[in-house]
Amino acid sequence: MILHSQIIGEGIPFVILHGFLGMSDNWKTLGRKFAEMGYQVHLVDQRNHGRSFHADEFSYALMSEDLSQYCQHHGLTEIALLGHSMGGKTAMEFATTHEEQVSQLMVADIAPKSYPQHHHEILKALAMLDFNEIKSRGKADEKLAEYIPELGTRQFLLKNLYWKEKGQLGLRINLEVLTEKNTEIGKALPENATFSKDTLFVRGEQSGYIETYDEILIKKHFPQAKSATVPQAGHWLHADNPKDFLEIIANFLQKEI
Repeated sequence: MILHSQIIGEGIPFVILHGFLGMSDNWKTLGRKFAEMGYQVHLVDQRNHGRSFHADEFSYALMSEDLSQYCQHHGLTEIALLGHSMGGKTAMEFATTHEEQVSQLMVADIAPKSYPQHHHEILKALAMLDFNEIKSRGKADEKLAEYIPELGTRQFLLKNLYWKEKGQLGLRINLEVLTEKNTEIGKALPENATFSKDTLFVRGEQSGYIETYDEILIKKHFPQAKSATVPQAGHWLHADNPKDFLEIIANFLQKEI
């Protein structure tokens, strides 16, 4: 099965991978900006997310293979590859196992290290959405608010809502499998994985996902890695400060905005 995507523009292939519980829609605005720079932008939904297929198995090795099949299907050879959070881990896995297919790698707010599980509350909140009773986005938001006080997080999660049929809401994500396989999300990049081409790690100034001492591990896996910080941004750095994020990526790609 081939991953679902939205393709914008023409030119050099540029693939963007969203984070956990996200989807390609999260990147549409920035995707159009990259298309204006002369790229054919592929906004990809990873397995069990967005409009892509659901599967019982879920790991970075599998998601990397999904991307390999996607590139083969669309005839993409040398791609610029950008991934955020979980998508960043998939991008790292893919670049280190398919180096010849990646010209430049960009990783947004995630390091190659292991992370502890920390999505319990969000997954529990989503499991509480009973769509036999909930018939509107507003009611879904009210239910989520009992568990998740942050409006921005709820709005991000509610993008997964869709009308399965008239009067019947559902979630696009495969909640059951993502909950069961939650430990996979935090796994580290394999110890001997390396990528020798141009790489950029971008962190959010107010996010703790990439810490100073992570630079040593980053350089071990990605010897050509550069780093940059998006000011006034947390983990969702591309949404918190899209202007500076875009400028940093454009400078790395050596493109005019």
